Amino acid sequence: MMLRPNQRTKLDETSDNQFYSFPRFVTHVDDGFIQQLTDLYRERLQPNTRIFDMMSSWVSHLPDDVEFAHVEGHGMNEEELTRNSRLHHYFVQNLNENPKFPLPDADFDAVLNCVSVQYLQYPEAIFSEIHRILKPGGIAIFSFSNRMFYQKAIAAWRDASEAARVEMVKSYFRSIPGFTEPEVISRVSAAPSILQWMGVGGGDPFYAVIAHKAAS
Repeated sequence: MMLRPNQRTKLDETSDNQFYSFPRFVTHVDDGFIQQLTDLYRERLQPNTRIFDMMSSWVSHLPDDVEFAHVEGHGMNEEELTRNSRLHHYFVQNLNENPKFPLPDADFDAVLNCVSVQYLQYPEAIFSEIHRILKPGGIAIFSFSNRMFYQKAIAAWRDASEAARVEMVKSYFRSIPGFTEPEVISRVSAAPSILQWMGVGGGDPFYAVIAHKAAS
């Protein structure tokens, strides 16, 4: 799905650099979501491999019992990234202004993105870069819920249903030749929405869209 120009817009059109200039030492999803994500990482990521944690912050949700050869971090706030004990190295970059990663070709076994895909205005360029830096057979895991900084999410995401957002992320992978067909993991509470809003009968919905760089 190619986004139209109006679908890439944000309610707050000021620079993302300004919005993320101060640190937010909070988690943007609940403990249930975080546990599901950590369990997924434990299941899908191999020890002693190279990980790129894209659009990260002060915590990466990687399993404490798994060691990785290198975890490269990226984000918008240096103070948050400095606090992240799982990162071996990091860089600060506004991907909506410069989508080119300062990273070598075919250098990473996995690319991770947690609750941030909704802010990408040019996902085609970003997913092309993800494909470039992944090793053949490498995995990309994009996880998200229904929370967001509403004023900074793109219009296409704001206006979409949760199911449509899953399809949107799948379409990002499909837009780049060389990714496998995306896999979806979806764990959503069956409780009525009013109970979920009250914090009863479930937690944040968990979605993950996963694809691999096709082996050469």
